[in-house]
Amino acid sequence: MSAPAFAQASLDLKECLGLPDTSARLACYDRLAGREAMVTLPASPAAVPGTPEAVPVSQAATPATTQQSESSFMSRYWELDQADKRGTFNYTSYRPNFFMPLHSMASVNRNPSSPTRAKASNLPRYQNGEAKIQVSLRSKVWENALLPGADLWVAYTQQSMWQLWNRDQSAPFRSTDYQPEVIYVVPTPASWQSLPLGWKWRMTQAGIVHQSNGQPDPLSRSWNRVYAQAGLERRDLMFNLRLEHRLKTDNSVGDDNPDIQDYMKRAELQMMWTPGRSTAAVAWRPSFSGKGSVQLDYSYPVFRDRPDGLRWYAQLFQGYGETLLDYNFKQTSLSLGLTIFKF
Repeated sequence: MSAPAFAQASLDLKECLGLPDTSARLACYDRLAGREAMVTLPASPAAVPGTPEAVPVSQAATPATTQQSESSFMSRYWELDQADKRGTFNYTSYRPNFFMPLHSMASVNRNPSSPTRAKASNLPRYQNGEAKIQVSLRSKVWENALLPGADLWVAYTQQSMWQLWNRDQSAPFRSTDYQPEVIYVVPTPASWQSLPLGWKWRMTQAGIVHQSNGQPDPLSRSWNRVYAQAGLERRDLMFNLRLEHRLKTDNSVGDDNPDIQDYMKRAELQMMWTPGRSTAAVAWRPSFSGKGSVQLDYSYPVFRDRPDGLRWYAQLFQGYGETLLDYNFKQTSLSLGLTIFKF
């Protein structure tokens, strides 16, 4: 879903001190030490900035409030509960922000094309090894918008493939994709959240996304789409189901890539797992035709005592659409590097 990294904001020390139960207080200290410091997600995001306002001690001692505050990653990331609201125009990370100098591809797309665009010619002699860079930010622009607790967000993600090691061709950027979007997030009322096997339906999202690569013909690629997404949560597991619909252009001649959804498909399933300091995620765009894609992400802190800081980052991709230019080119790639910042 956005291939979305969730982050667990650190609890205030006073909140931990205010917990009367010993086991709950120790668990709170564990989280403060970093067990829940960061949750990655391909369709979404790196870390949440800062620390939300601490829950008053009188509320922290209430079992229902403590359970909700301790267990809900999604609430802290998307500010679903009123205790997690932080106001508007506070810029924060959205998708993972990383620099991966090792991005190895099984093959490189040397002749990108689409049904309405000719094959490109006179391209640089691209190598199979390059660097992958992503920067992604978001900001809430309207709090409690239209529905109780609902918020309106804007976000921007930029991903680049840089032929860093290709000195013969002066290390060109092979591809850069630009993706602004608007996201409407509605928290699920408490009475509707409970699901079988301990899962909770935490939120529903609706969004509109533009994605383009800013290239002239014949390399121009772009599309607009709307989506609806449901977010579920169970302790250190999170699951998102996302359905997308492409907004078509006025005519096929003006469409850079009329068949893009045949390759990118119309749904994405995301599963996130946060076992201690590690984070793991899988994003699957299912298809019965052999198209679609699957992406695996994993991160671990460089310094064990600073899990909220610099992190090792690994990503494995297989399928179609790693970049817009390669939307109809099947790719297998492995990327290794670091998260570059989060806030």
